[in-house]
Amino acid sequence: MSAASLRRQLWTVPNLVTILRLAALPIFCWLLFGLDDRAAAGILLGALGASDFLDGYLARRLGQATDLGAVLDPVVDRFMFFAAVIAMLVNGDVARWFGITALAREFGLSVGTLILASKRVGWLGVNAWGKSGSFGLMFAFPMLLLGASEIAGAGAWRIAGWVCGVPSLAVAWYGAWLYVPAARAALAAPPPAGS
Repeated sequence: MSAASLRRQLWTVPNLVTILRLAALPIFCWLLFGLDDRAAAGILLGALGASDFLDGYLARRLGQATDLGAVLDPVVDRFMFFAAVIAMLVNGDVARWFGITALAREFGLSVGTLILASKRVGWLGVNAWGKSGSFGLMFAFPMLLLGASEIAGAGAWRIAGWVCGVPSLAVAWYGAWLYVPAARAALAAPPPAGS
């Protein structure tokens, strides 16, 4: 990809939304560690999770889908997930077993994606189970963070976080497991022409 093509693909509305979401991550860390404001950090994290669909929606709606955006969006999503959950673990705002189990899934999917890319297999796509589980986790972690804050109703947020989080984690792991046979089949298939 030429530098001019890269610039054209980067400066689209959906990709700018993705970049802005990434740029909000230091603000999240500042709220959590610098100001010790779990409520504000939880609200920001929830807003970032809720806006996850926005870049894809805008790409389709505005006809600005790009190869760069197709790579940038999931990479930023995964990076944000890792950073937010690790920050919450360091700060003691989420149960260690829950955070580590969620991170292990994301790490496994990341490594699997890199292995498939190194073999030039390509992207397997997203399954509904994995997407549903990830969607639930994007809301469970902010709720758990609000539950660790000192706001009124923190206990209710904590309960809501667990009610959303545990089933979402199980669904996410089931979705990850479904990638295993798909990855094996893709690796067993003959390499694409010209590779």
